[in-house]
Amino acid sequence: MIRFRDARREDVAAIVALLADDELGAARETAPLQAYLDAFDRIAASEMQLVVGETGDRIVATYQLAIEHGLSLGGMTRAVVEGVRVAADLRSQGLGAALMADAEARARVAGAGVIQLTTNKSRARAHRFYERLGFTASHIGYKRTLAPEE
Repeated sequence: MIRFRDARREDVAAIVALLADDELGAARETAPLQAYLDAFDRIAASEMQLVVGETGDRIVATYQLAIEHGLSLGGMTRAVVEGVRVAADLRSQGLGAALMADAEARARVAGAGVIQLTTNKSRARAHRFYERLGFTASHIGYKRTLAPEE
């Protein structure tokens, strides 16, 4: 049985391990732990929610939920899910569906009329998972890396 709760600062190393536990994450989650602790502090000071799922005393899943208020679509509030991960040895056992149900419940409490996410183009398995949950690939997303100002 998985239980979801707000992440605590002492969970950061376990969360980073989940984020790094695949080919993409292993290549990009290489910063020193302090950088992640600093990021956690910024998240904790914001309206964003960082959530972990645990079984027993093991953190086995995580996601971030941001609530965005906008003017478009009649002023609809949106929930944006990021950083979705389930421990590799526990995938395909229903934990991801439970995680997304938790995110949706939190989004509804916040008044969101839509829940959205992005996923890397190379994650075909994740695409099938989200489609099974009723998500549609309705948009094309773009990113641009910003270099620090000098």
